[in-house]
Amino acid sequence: MAELFTRFLEYTVTLPWMELVAMLLAFAYVILAAQGSLWCWPAAFISTALYTIVFYDVLLLMDSALNVYYLVMAIYGYWTWTKNTRKKNKENGEPLALEIISWQASWHLKVCLLLTVIAAGLGYVMANHTSAAFPYVDTFTTVFAVFATYLVTQKVLENWLYWLVIDAISIYLYIEKDLMPTAVLFIIYIFIAGYGYLKWRSIYKSNNITLQQAATS
Repeated sequence: MAELFTRFLEYTVTLPWMELVAMLLAFAYVILAAQGSLWCWPAAFISTALYTIVFYDVLLLMDSALNVYYLVMAIYGYWTWTKNTRKKNKENGEPLALEIISWQASWHLKVCLLLTVIAAGLGYVMANHTSAAFPYVDTFTTVFAVFATYLVTQKVLENWLYWLVIDAISIYLYIEKDLMPTAVLFIIYIFIAGYGYLKWRSIYKSNNITLQQAATS
């Protein structure tokens, strides 16, 4: 960890402005998403636009393509999170927010098996037909991040558990590619993902208790 921090300080002396801005906005996105703030999506849109260029320059091609997907999902996520606000609560007239939901573990297991097969196939293609660095690892994080991002747009509680694994693996990739600020950012992401899971789980349980009380009253 000390060596990583030293390399981070050395890197910041000649830090490319694009990666710095992308890093700060990506950090803002995760914090805002954990808080359930709608502003997470504008931050995500700008950050991913910049990271698309950064990752392409260092030949992390799947990460670059992933950020193009993130651009689209930032728009979709904003729309999904706001569509309910056009509806009003019948009791107090306030806008209805998109509620946090949870999917069964058995369903997640099946999806993970399918995504692993897809990642292996795409990794083979990237390894044999492109100049991509770390094709299998990069493809694994990309495929699972695509799905995890969709879970965020739907406010599925378990999205944070996916990000814990994805972020941990991504740290290795970014250290190897000397993207030190991004590596440090993903270390912080792990803690935020843990916080996000606990925060969303608390809200989810609170909402369920409220619904149960309403049903029995």
